[in-house]
Amino acid sequence: MSSKKEFLPVRSALLPWLVAFTLALSACTPPLMKKVARQDETTPEAALVYYHGLSRMTPAELGRERMVLTAVPQTPYTQVRMAMLLGHPRVQQDLGKALALLDSVLKSSDPAAMPFHPLARVVADNYLERSKLDGQLEKQGQQLKDSQRKATELQEKLDSLADIERTLTPRPSAVRPGGIKR
Repeated sequence: MSSKKEFLPVRSALLPWLVAFTLALSACTPPLMKKVARQDETTPEAALVYYHGLSRMTPAELGRERMVLTAVPQTPYTQVRMAMLLGHPRVQQDLGKALALLDSVLKSSDPAAMPFHPLARVVADNYLERSKLDGQLEKQGQQLKDSQRKATELQEKLDSLADIERTLTPRPSAVRPGGIKR
């Protein structure tokens, strides 16, 4: 018990230094996403925050969001958000339309579209890769179906041959010269 009392003043003296060190250290590390987009902000950062928010929406909210985005003026910010919504895994995806919207933003020389070019390029690349993978998956699925169909056909042929073999009358044993049966 006495040893605990001896360390108490030392701990008390180190506490302010420990707090100062912790604050200094936290000030040196960059935040991952410290900036929070305001509701009225139309920046690429706000679009990323919007994308993150899509995962928290219910299917009904996602449907309403699609109607809202269709009704508002089509700015580059709105087009990027609509493309993000159209490519989101929890909605009926339309990657073709999403890519068309992103391509429109990328081809635009409007000063309002320029800040969205890097984000639109990344999202478009992602959607193109997903489309490519979906195509490969569909092709492999078709190949699997074809293989299964061929395997079924071969099994049916084997079964038919087995049926024919069962219906054949057994051959009489051949007798060799000298009276030995085969």
